[in-house]
Amino acid sequence: MSRTVQGVVSKAVGEPVTLENIIVPDPGPGEAVVRIQACGVCHTDLHYREGGISNDFPFFLGHEAAGVVDEVGPGVTEVAPGDFVILNWRAVCGQCRSCLKGRPNICFSTHNAAQKMTLEDGTELSAALGIGAFAEATLVAAGQCTKVNPEASPAVAGLLGCGVMAGIGAAINTGGVGRGDSVAVFGCGGVGDGAIVGSKLAGASTIIGVDIDDRKLEWAREFGATHTVNSSNEDPVERIKALTGGNGADVTIDAIGLPHVYRQAFEARDLAGTVVLVGVPTPDMTIELPFLEVFGRGGALKSSWYGDCLPSRDFPMLIDLYLQGRLDLDRFVSETIGLGDVEEAFHKMERGEVLRSVVVI
Repeated sequence: MSRTVQGVVSKAVGEPVTLENIIVPDPGPGEAVVRIQACGVCHTDLHYREGGISNDFPFFLGHEAAGVVDEVGPGVTEVAPGDFVILNWRAVCGQCRSCLKGRPNICFSTHNAAQKMTLEDGTELSAALGIGAFAEATLVAAGQCTKVNPEASPAVAGLLGCGVMAGIGAAINTGGVGRGDSVAVFGCGGVGDGAIVGSKLAGASTIIGVDIDDRKLEWAREFGATHTVNSSNEDPVERIKALTGGNGADVTIDAIGLPHVYRQAFEARDLAGTVVLVGVPTPDMTIELPFLEVFGRGGALKSSWYGDCLPSRDFPMLIDLYLQGRLDLDRFVSETIGLGDVEEAFHKMERGEVLRSVVVI
């Protein structure tokens, strides 16, 4: 039978989030109920609360999560009760034209649970990124559950469910960073620092972190940036060129999603270099680039969807690297909090005081 859990809900634009009783139905065909153990407070959740993604309120927030499968519906074979899983928000379909071409990492028909979770009065909730994980349990499509080694701490494992994976994947999967490359990362929050970590894992020799906050630049150095640039004090394009023999970086990554930052990333790359956009713009933003420069510089301008990851491939591999001591996920966790502390965590995020607050349940 359905269960009632405590969860974090955003009811209207800009209003403080509240703890509500949420009805989680029994899993139907292809669905699973997951008992949440930890969930990171991601900037995307704040975007939902601010109405920056859609107006389909009320939202059931939280998506960067890890937990244990509690129950599965008919036809589910990929996971079973008791499995430790990281939740992902792009369950691949296996049938779309991209999947059939052997590119499931960019599946065009990802899916979520068919049933809706509700408030006690029957009001249907819009689950953030099809998950809703600031709660004791949630209902997802079974394909959104990726089984990983249970030796990993839930507080760090869940971070691969969104921001850290997006950053690592932007560098390795989308940007194709390789041994000896130079990389410039614009924005040194959770996603940007993930890109720095990914660049280090890939063997980049020069990794430049760019931000306007000295505290975040210190974080960037801790994660492996060889150089940092405070773009409020100096021209990041000129500084990046100076650090790369006057050429510009092989790969530049915009982890912010603002037009002027993207322009800087475009201008700071070397000939035949790659620009990767992983920061999320708002719908009203536009960008203008000199068309001759787009042609003349060659290379590639790429967008990174979820770090172009394939959860079934990337999550277990990265957890293994973490358990081997080769991937420092613990450093991303600034604090652990309770469900009732999410609103304050949003404010800390806005003030730049934390890299990741993680709700532990």
